Formats: sequence, C-alpha cells, structure tokens
Amino acid sequence: MTGSVFAQGRYTLTSPDEKTIVTISVDDSVTYEVSRCGTTIIKESPISMEILGGETLGRQCSLRKAVRSSVDEDIEACFYKKEIVRNNYNQIELYFKGSYKLTFRAFDDGVAYRFSTSLKKPFFVKRENVTYNFDGDHTVYMPFVNAREKDGDPIERQFFTSFESRYTVAPLSDIEQERIAFSPILVSLDDNKKVVIIESDLEDFPGTFYIKGEGNSLVSVQSTFPRVVEQGGHNMLQLMVKEREDYVAKVEGTRDFPWRAMVISDNDKELLDNDMAYKLASPARVKDVSWIKPGKVAWDWWNDWNIKGVDFKAGVNNDTYKYYIDFAAAHNIEYVILDEGWAVNKKADLFQVIPEISLEELCAYAEERGVGLILWAGYYAMERDMEKVCRHYSEMGIKGFKVDFMDRDDQECVRFYYKMAETAAKYHLIVDFHGAYKPTGMCRTYPNVLNFEGVYGLENTKWDGSTEQVEYEVTIPFIRMVAGFLDYTQGAMVNASRNDYRAVYSSPMSQGTRCRQLAQYVIYESPLNMMCDSPSNYIENEECTNMIASVPTVWEKTVALDGKVGEYAAIARFADGKWYIGAITDWEERTITIDLSGLSVNAERCTAFLDGANAGRNGEDYIRKEIPIIDNTITVSMKQGGGALIVIESK
Repeated sequence: MTGSVFAQGRYTLTSPDEKTIVTISVDDSVTYEVSRCGTTIIKESPISMEILGGETLGRQCSLRKAVRSSVDEDIEACFYKKEIVRNNYNQIELYFKGSYKLTFRAFDDGVAYRFSTSLKKPFFVKRENVTYNFDGDHTVYMPFVNAREKDGDPIERQFFTSFESRYTVAPLSDIEQERIAFSPILVSLDDNKKVVIIESDLEDFPGTFYIKGEGNSLVSVQSTFPRVVEQGGHNMLQLMVKEREDYVAKVEGTRDFPWRAMVISDNDKELLDNDMAYKLASPARVKDVSWIKPGKVAWDWWNDWNIKGVDFKAGVNNDTYKYYIDFAAAHNIEYVILDEGWAVNKKADLFQVIPEISLEELCAYAEERGVGLILWAGYYAMERDMEKVCRHYSEMGIKGFKVDFMDRDDQECVRFYYKMAETAAKYHLIVDFHGAYKPTGMCRTYPNVLNFEGVYGLENTKWDGSTEQVEYEVTIPFIRMVAGFLDYTQGAMVNASRNDYRAVYSSPMSQGTRCRQLAQYVIYESPLNMMCDSPSNYIENEECTNMIASVPTVWEKTVALDGKVGEYAAIARFADGKWYIGAITDWEERTITIDLSGLSVNAERCTAFLDGANAGRNGEDYIRKEIPIIDNTITVSMKQGGGALIVIESK
C-alpha cells in the first residue's frame, strides 16, 4: 500500500497481524507510542537527533509528506540459524523539511525506526536521543558495564568496557542513576509480554548505552568521539581514549542511521527464535561466499594448553599445536586456533612471531590433515597493519582471525569492525570478534564474520569462583541471543555440581552437568563454535566428543520449543536430515514434555544424551539411550543445572 499526506498530526502504523499498533505524533516534536493486543509496550516517547551547532532533527519540525508501503519477502540467509528469513512489515516514511526523514516499520514481532538524512555536506552529530517510556515500574534485565576507569566524568569513564556483564534484575525504580547498560535489554511487561531493546545496522556510528531516565524510562547515551588515543591497556594491544570531542559522530550528509528496534513477544518462548537484527541489517556485501567455512574450533586458551600423556612440554609451541591439529583431524573438527601468545608479547606487531612457533610449518601440517588455522590478534596490532597482516597470513594459508580487546563502541571503533570485516573478506579470511560489543546484524552484511563475543562467557569460570553461571546461561538465550551470534565457548568435560564448583585456572570446570554442555551446541547460535576443553579430556570422553563434533553450526530451520527467562530453554534446529533438540535448566530439577508437532517428525524413536541418575551430585554422569516418541512428544528430565541433547532422524 502506498500513499502520501502532507499534514502535521498523528499517524498510525499497524503490524501485518494487526496486533501491534504504532502511533506517531508530529507537531513541534516527534513522539511515538506502541501497544500490542491492548497492552502498552511503549508510552509516548520523544525521538530526536541533535546536530552540533545546528538544528535538532525531530524538533520544531515541519512534515513534507508521509509515504506508506508494505513488504513481504523471503531473505535467503547465509550461515545462519535458518535458510530463509521471512521479512514482513508495514512501513511509514515521514519526510521533513531540512532534508531528513524518519522511517518506522511494524512487524508481527516488533517495531523499529531510524533517521535518514539527505544533506549535501558532512555534519557532526552531537547526540541521538532515544527514549523508551514505560507505563509502570516494570522489571528490567540490564547488563551494566564494568567500568575500568576510576576517574573522570561519571558517564564517560564507563565507555571503556568488555561488554561482558551478568544481568541486574530489578524494578525500574531500583535502577541506579548514572550507571550505563548496553543492549540488548529486556523489560518484562504486563500479560507476560516482553520487549527486548536492540539496535541493528550499526555502521559508522557509535553504539547506544542506556541509563535510567525520569520516571519509568530508559534513555540513550552514546560514546563521544575520541580526540586523543594512545596505545596501552592489555599487553599494549588497545587504544585508550584520553580526550574526547563534544560530538558522537562525524557523518556524511546523505546516509541512514542505525535502527532502533523493540522485539516484542507474547510469551518467553518467542524470544528464542527472532530475526529482527538480521532483517534490519544491510544486505550482504560479499558476493562469493564459497570460501567461507563455518564449523568447530579446537581452542587452546581456556584449557591453558593443558594436555597430558605426551613426550614434550605442552605450551605455545609447534609440538603442542601439532597435537591439537592431529586431534582436530581425527574428530572432523574444522579448525584449530592459536590464541594469545604466538606473537611476541607487548609489541603489538603480528609479524613478530615467538621462536617456539613456525607458522609456515604449522600451516603445511594442518593443510595436509584438512584442518584450518585461526590466529588470535589484539585490536591495535591488527589496526596498525591490517592490510599487510591479512594479505601476508592469507597467502601463508591462515583461514581467519579472532580479533580481541577492542572494549569500545565509539564511532572510530565501530569503523574498525567494518574495515576489518571488509579487509578480511578481500583476503578470504573469516572473523570472530572478541572484546566486542553485541552483534548488530553484521553477519548478514559480512557473512565472513562468523561470531561475536559480547557475552559473559564460560571463560569466566576459570577465575571467578563466585559466579552464578547456570542462571545466566538460561537467561542469555532470551536476551543477548536476540541480537545475534554469541561465542560462549562451551564444551567443558569437567562438570561440577553447585556445591563442588570452584575456579581452577589450568584445569577449569563448568557449572552444571555434562549434558548441559552438549545441549549448548544447539541452544547457542554460533556458526564458528569453540570446543573449549583440552584434547586430552576430549579423548577420554570420545562419545561426547564425537557428538559435539557432529552437531552442525549453521541450520536450515530453527523452532523455539519452550522456555522461561532465567529458568529453562528448549530449541530445535534442523540440518542434514536431522532434528537436533537442546534443552537446559537452572538449578531446579525439571521435567519437560516437548511437543514435536511443529517439526514434521516422522520417527518413533530418537537418540538422547540425558543427565544420569546421579548427575545432581556428579555433573559428569550422563546416559546415552534411545527414547520413544509418543503422540508426537518426548519427555525429558533434567537434574539441577542439567540439560539434554536429542537427535531425531527425519525419514
């Protein structure tokens, strides 16, 4: 449907299912409100963008025209959780005097809006004002930053962060002022509805944080542009901001700004399978993707290169990595990563390789065995020599990079992500971003970007004996995963009950059961998926290792089965003629009945990895058995901190 009007006033936009209503008011300012099935999602909230030394877009505005349209299309997804993403929305574009517009889209599963400008000259954005006003003192799930800087402006000193935080769960009224949180953020509304705040298509613009505003509101904060940076931080691999400008971005006159999106669910389960960030992202800029290979990675760092039963000293050396390569080859694992340590420490120079490592020799050894090598790289070391580094190591036979310790999302740093993705694609290299902000649809734009961290991952159990990881693991599928891929780095073979868990750096363990670790390879979306434990531990647990190695990392279909935020989650994914079902629970022992009617299953039995009878005390206790499918359902019992992995052959 298309059409035009030319008057100030109120404009209504309805989702295709007619359940979500967006009301946009245009007067001296622009505001919007959202409801779904009669429940208020967002109360009247203002929208604006302040231009340095100039006007404010969205204030004292004069509407030129409003154009409506509708889209219903299928997106062919690449290296994703499904092959086809349906993109169905109604849209209104509001064109204002001053050469800018606001675009709103209403989907069945949420609402999004963005600014666009069509000016002739570049300009400076002082800030974009994003406000979410709620109609009550709702419970929020907010990942507050862990501020590294102790001095300086109370807001600005928080912009340097690893984006690894657990959730503070509290009513809006209890949220501390001036503490900033990064998205995604979940707000629990009336009638069991939820809204998850995300952003997508974040390009050449800073990411958005949120603080508590007036009343029951969340308001935006963006990192101002770095004026002065200097090398420092972790092993001299970071760029530390010493002075900032009084604007957040310098931008081209004609451009689209990031999407501000609200994912709305009628029940918790719906959040387990959402494509909003993907739908809103820019289409792929990599035309030939035949060289991109997702898969599993034998990872060295979490297990501290702690292998046994060998006749050499394990560590960052060729003998150790040949052992990892042999292990990967024997178990059909696609990659081995050389994490931090292969390059000379504190030099931020990726051409200075320690004498214990010969990358040329390792590349040849891995190539002979059908295994790819990925190199870890610190942010500044990659930034200073990106083109040369990518060209050199691609020619050597390296397959990709894990880039770490950005710990920022100001405009300059966001530009690095896109430059890295583009340069890596040029040289047929895959990328895994660590020390990174949450994904914002980049996996669609650059399909060679196969993972993001931006999560309080399993690595933290190496040093934090007080962490409550189990509850976090049944929360992130409903919040963090809504934004996209997450490199959680699961796969531990040492599994401990709640009482027995402790932090051990060189022989780390996970909280909960063995089957919980297996299930996470289905639950968490990760086209490039780490196997965190030592090859020695995997070899001693061949049955589980072979199962992990066989689970796909990209999927043809995904179906959310059941779940409740912070309590349990169950997801089904389909690939290569098989359904894989993963389920995990919190510290409560739980039995769930899974309805398979939406999966088109034609089978009487399935293979299940289940918590053993004593898994509540000994997390490594599990059983593998065939279980019946009765009336298109299966029943799964999980112990405290437990899980289940089920495979159904589709006839």
